[in-house]
Amino acid sequence: MDEIDRKILNIIQTRFPVDHAPYAIIGAEIGVSEDEAFGRVKKLYDTGIIRRIGASFDSRGLGWTSTLCAMRVPQDKIGDVAKVVSRYPGVTHNYQRNHEYNLWFTLIAPDTGTVDKTLSEIERDSGYGPVRNMPMIKKFKIKVDFKFKEKAGELEEVA
Repeated sequence: MDEIDRKILNIIQTRFPVDHAPYAIIGAEIGVSEDEAFGRVKKLYDTGIIRRIGASFDSRGLGWTSTLCAMRVPQDKIGDVAKVVSRYPGVTHNYQRNHEYNLWFTLIAPDTGTVDKTLSEIERDSGYGPVRNMPMIKKFKIKVDFKFKEKAGELEEVA
């Protein structure tokens, strides 16, 4: 990555333009064309530097409910069960932990009835359960941005 890539990463993770031509805005800010800004982001995606670009919505502000869930899954079945969990569009994170409960995910849904129905389906379709359901009671917002800057010719990531 060069300095332009780092500037692009700093922009897209903190204030991605909500516009019909976001890369034109990003490009104008850093002094490159829309095509170059988009091409650089595509290259960062293709090389795995960027895994995903997506919006984060305040589900609670929209009147929805969210929950953190955990499952105990045999190690050799983690991949299969994770695929079942990830089929649901309300699942925002799905990851493995080194713990008795080794598969964790977050689920967002319009109401608790939908959460309960989804978790029942996951148990049925995966063959494992029960899913430990830990609904959000209080919101703690931790913002994590990775500021990229150049230090003596080397990439420095500052969280």
